[in-house]
Amino acid sequence: MVLEILFEDADYVAINKPHGLLVHRTRIAEEKKEFALQLLRDQLGQKVYPLHRLDRGTSGVLLFAKSPEAARPLVQQFEERETGKVYYAIVRGYTPESETIDSPIRPDKDHLHKLPLDAITHYTRLATIELPIPVGRYATARYSLVQVRPETGRMHQIRKHFAHCRHYIIGDKKHGDWRHNKMFLDELGSPHMLLHAAELTFMHPFTKQEVQLRAPLSPTMARLCLQFNWQQALSAHQIELPAGLDTTAIPGEAPV
Repeated sequence: MVLEILFEDADYVAINKPHGLLVHRTRIAEEKKEFALQLLRDQLGQKVYPLHRLDRGTSGVLLFAKSPEAARPLVQQFEERETGKVYYAIVRGYTPESETIDSPIRPDKDHLHKLPLDAITHYTRLATIELPIPVGRYATARYSLVQVRPETGRMHQIRKHFAHCRHYIIGDKKHGDWRHNKMFLDELGSPHMLLHAAELTFMHPFTKQEVQLRAPLSPTMARLCLQFNWQQALSAHQIELPAGLDTTAIPGEAPV
């Protein structure tokens, strides 16, 4: 696998991580043989140091440092909430037009912290669709495309917060709704979690210039957005589509 490089200079390199790729080796997925850290190291021919994390199922911008000296100031920026992050997700139901989810998150059982930690997520609804496909006891199924701006960076924060307000992220096997996940797999050919880290902004510690990294949507998520006729929302928010996306394969208008 060759990773898509979004940005590279003497100190940092960023990739567009695909769905299903772990950032580094972990005991919870010992069967996996490929990791972003290992693949990028081999691709560049040098050591790299991950500066933040993305869940295995999340696609998008993932930033690495090329040395421990370059890593330290960026890690501090992440810890002090001085970076900017923008995600996009397809979620169950019609969400409010905008909302701030302020709900503490209890860490996973193997985490060192035991008490709930403060967690804040802001989001805006960009588009909706109603599909004439029964899911559970409903004859139709409603979904929203949302832009998400997490203020804090807790583990699984976006997934847990949308589960908290019952607007589950489609394809989330742990915190989502299996019925909607199954429908997207069976009817729409979507096996992935539909959460994408689209933008990351930080202040370069050495050039003192702001750097804004942007990652095109994954092919699966882009295809669904086109199939749902969300082109206007994509254009209005300058959401990038992957290069070479075959729009001729997109079915006709999705019922609304």
